[in-house]
Amino acid sequence: MGPRKTGLGLSGLLLAGTIAMGLTAPPVLAQQPAEVKVGLLVPMSGIYARPGQVMRMGAEMAVDHINAQGGIKALGGAKLKLVAIDSGDSTEKAKNAAQRMVAEEKDMVAASAAYLSSFTLAVTEVTERVNLPVLTLSYSDLITERGFKYVFQTSATAASQAEQSLPEIVKLAEKASGKRPKSVAIITDNTAASVSSVKPMKERLLKELGIELVVDETFTPPLADATPLVQRVRSARPDLLFFLPTVISDAKLVLEKMNEFGLGQGRVPTISFGIAIAEPDLLKTMSPALLDGVMTVVANWGSKGHEALMAELKSRYNEPWMTQNAISTYGDMWIIKEALEKAGKADREAVAQTLRAMDMTGGPTAYFPGGRMQFDGKGRRVGAGLTIVQWQKGTPVTVYPSELALSEPFWPKK
Repeated sequence: MGPRKTGLGLSGLLLAGTIAMGLTAPPVLAQQPAEVKVGLLVPMSGIYARPGQVMRMGAEMAVDHINAQGGIKALGGAKLKLVAIDSGDSTEKAKNAAQRMVAEEKDMVAASAAYLSSFTLAVTEVTERVNLPVLTLSYSDLITERGFKYVFQTSATAASQAEQSLPEIVKLAEKASGKRPKSVAIITDNTAASVSSVKPMKERLLKELGIELVVDETFTPPLADATPLVQRVRSARPDLLFFLPTVISDAKLVLEKMNEFGLGQGRVPTISFGIAIAEPDLLKTMSPALLDGVMTVVANWGSKGHEALMAELKSRYNEPWMTQNAISTYGDMWIIKEALEKAGKADREAVAQTLRAMDMTGGPTAYFPGGRMQFDGKGRRVGAGLTIVQWQKGTPVTVYPSELALSEPFWPKK
């Protein structure tokens, strides 16, 4: 008879030999992911496509910088992978895009969304149900008034921006002209952020500052004709115009009509809220002279300390300056990176918990006014500041606060 077969085979014999020598097999280490998915859900088609495209630029720059510097070190150098999704140009399209995103990208750990506050409100109704942490630059106070646990608002809310900026605007006007403004016209579109901005003005702030509201007009974007709105401003002759568009074409229509009716910056100084009035696209069809002196209050802007990023954005994408859409979305990716480092795993629940516990004064705080990265129980950034930007010689530059300013503000004179 031949030798009896044991059925162990070579691997079995080796294992048996290992056990016989009193040794154990080495432990199996948990495999670190090669890449970690982060989302960007923003409008890349329709009337809001331009802001969404710039947000993508900021996110791409940040992901490239993070990966070039070693990726997520706590995850063995895993690289971030940006998943950019078009939200479209309506709340219904944005909601549908969010539903597709959470269905198809189940391993996504966090996202940044969705430019317009109305879109963010719709998107986060979807992402909240699957515990996906979402950072947003949107302004509406409603975003973080719903008791959600997975929404993190990096911008000062619209109401907070009004609270912070109005006293500064009045001081600037008084210092430059020698008198306090006594009357104001408000023209605003009906999007969520704009409505949130003017609400505290009309309810309390203007009265506290001794300013009378003489024109109060709300429109649905996009405008077909700005004539009726501007005629009301001409009839009232206010000391200030607060103008809140979210569509670039609306900003252009109103400013050109103001000039046509003899209400340019020397007659009725215009202060906006949000970025639409400071987009580069305005210069494609408008004279810089019509914009000179126009101010806008924004939660963030390319400012002192961001010069290298501003230069890279210009050379890489031919963007002449860095709007909030680019700098805040750039910062969002770094916040997610820091959360992953602290969490130590590519897990959306762990990332959310880390964001709730975060309290930083360095790192990604460099990309947001206020100097601190901490979120309160509602998901709002603690101490979130703002910037005031003014058109000067064809470029909108940061003029407030002084520590971030790239130029001194001026008040338009008649």
